[in-house]
Amino acid sequence: MNNNILIDSHAHIYYRDYAGDFDAMLKRAEDAGVGAMLVVGTDIESSRESVELAEKYPHMYAAVGVHPQDAGRVTEQCYDVIRDLARSSAKVVAIGEIGLDFYRDYCPRDEQEAVFRRFLRMAHELELPVVIHDRDAHELMLTILREERVHKGVLHCFSGDAAMAAQAIDMGLYISITGTVTYPSNEALRAVLRGVSIDRLLVETDCPYLTPVPHRGKRNEPAYVRLTAEKVAETKGLSLDDVARITTKNCRDLFGIRLWDQSTKIAYMIRNSLYLNITNRCSNRCSFCAKFDDFTVKGHNLLLDGEPSFEEIMAAVGQPEGIDEVVFCGYGESLIRLDLVKRVAAELKGRGYRIRINTDGQANLVHQRNILPELAGLVDSISVSLNAPDSATYGRLCNTPFGDAGFEGVCDFIRMAREHIPQVVASAVTVPGVDIDACRRLAESLGVEFRVREYSEVG
Repeated sequence: MNNNILIDSHAHIYYRDYAGDFDAMLKRAEDAGVGAMLVVGTDIESSRESVELAEKYPHMYAAVGVHPQDAGRVTEQCYDVIRDLARSSAKVVAIGEIGLDFYRDYCPRDEQEAVFRRFLRMAHELELPVVIHDRDAHELMLTILREERVHKGVLHCFSGDAAMAAQAIDMGLYISITGTVTYPSNEALRAVLRGVSIDRLLVETDCPYLTPVPHRGKRNEPAYVRLTAEKVAETKGLSLDDVARITTKNCRDLFGIRLWDQSTKIAYMIRNSLYLNITNRCSNRCSFCAKFDDFTVKGHNLLLDGEPSFEEIMAAVGQPEGIDEVVFCGYGESLIRLDLVKRVAAELKGRGYRIRINTDGQANLVHQRNILPELAGLVDSISVSLNAPDSATYGRLCNTPFGDAGFEGVCDFIRMAREHIPQVVASAVTVPGVDIDACRRLAESLGVEFRVREYSEVG
């Protein structure tokens, strides 16, 4: 699978702007790695055109709705037409764009609100997500979304602040980023972007509008979504592959747009690190672990059909170039398979790769011996999930099968690891209620580095 495939999650390519070079425009999008696009209607006519395009082109999908600037023209018949269009094709994946626009006030605000609420209820009735337009109506927008209990949709062309983004995400919504993120003066949007998890982001063009740098001032088109994705990657310290893979997965989750079957992963990339997922077994059952809801991590499906052999792992690894390290870290505790870890680490270490292990620190309890001397010379760095400053908190969060010995075992493992592994890091996830400063003090007392891991962020 090519990870570098993007979805333009909001495009208006039915406009006359594209009549003269429609096929060439599509070819440029394909060459730029755009694997699909969501064509979004703004009124009855363009909603019909969106459905027609989606039916004609396999890589296009449609959203149907009425823009708030036209809310004053919506009749009962309009609702019926949009509902029928939504039911007419499996390629219709959302109701939109709908919302509020208090910037130009082409339509009275109370009429906009009434129409918006009707479309939100229609989307709920049809079990479809919503594509939301919000301009200069942030406070009322959030109020309506709460009152209508909207939890599946996207705030397209997001223009709010970090607090609004957090509230929308708490509701279950996504935030979509346009080419405006590339504008030198738009530091406010980049600041919001830094504070939002990539797991809740989409990228879009909103073409023919909002053309990104360096084409600003010209007609926008789906190919340019790549420029937006590149800026998102730069702003968040990720690779373009990361942004493409995860935002494409987000479109799959929200709209059901599936470009490929994301099959079981043994070896997977995040940033410049190659991760190895060799077991889904784990001694702990941490309350904050996402695998109890979904085995997909950052666009990678990590649900194993069976535990891979040495030969299968090496085949999955291949001959990677340009990576900083190989990390034993998947949806299970890799040191449960200690002998396999040692064999794979020895092979990869011999090839010149740096080796890191992420662990829950309970391997000595699992194997009933000190396994750390067996890792000496094979492992350059080990990151141990401390996650709590005391036994009671650890037991509550991690549900360790070892009782009080679980937390004590983790602390002993961290302390003894210093004798055998060059770099030892204790980490803690920012789960609400955990005293991170106390965790830091404990790690320092054990003589190791400390790392705070933000809840649900990449890596």
